[in-house]
Amino acid sequence: MKTATSLAALALVAAGPALAGNLEPTPVEPVVATPVPVVAVGRDWTGGYAGLQLGYGNLDAGGALGEDGDGAIGGVHAGYDYDFGRYVLGVGVDYEATDISLGGGAGDMDSLARLKLRGGIDLGQTLVYGTGGAAYADAIGNEDTGYFVGIGAERMIRENVSLGGEVLYHDFDDFDDTDVDLEATTVAARLSFKF
Repeated sequence: MKTATSLAALALVAAGPALAGNLEPTPVEPVVATPVPVVAVGRDWTGGYAGLQLGYGNLDAGGALGEDGDGAIGGVHAGYDYDFGRYVLGVGVDYEATDISLGGGAGDMDSLARLKLRGGIDLGQTLVYGTGGAAYADAIGNEDTGYFVGIGAERMIRENVSLGGEVLYHDFDDFDDTDVDLEATTVAARLSFKF
């Protein structure tokens, strides 16, 4: 009997703290999650650039000649862009030597030079843009000016290096009063160094 009484007393002592106080469970405060700010990893396109381009050109000589030709193009470019946040505006120049000969011995296009305006959308590490401006060509033994329009894209591949491409359409009406209308389409890959 002594053992039974001892066990009963021990059970009461052990259960004592569980019975003390309020019988309702203690409320648990809800955990409020702090939102994590989303930081866009962007690029400020403001600044100068210079680089090289290499590609392909197609030349159509309508009017008095009625010939066409195609060949390699390559050259240099430079410019300056200003980043307005979502949009980028810039100016630039480029020069390309060409290896385009018209059929039937009608002549060659030796070079193209351009004075450019470009405007695009800043997508962080990528810039997509439209471009246009004045073009100057040395072709079929003459020189003249015209215009060009096109589209391009550029992607940062290193801190100050970008890789891109452009497709440009050029128009030279009545090229140097020769009754020849020249139209040239060029596609070029561009490697640019930012500074």
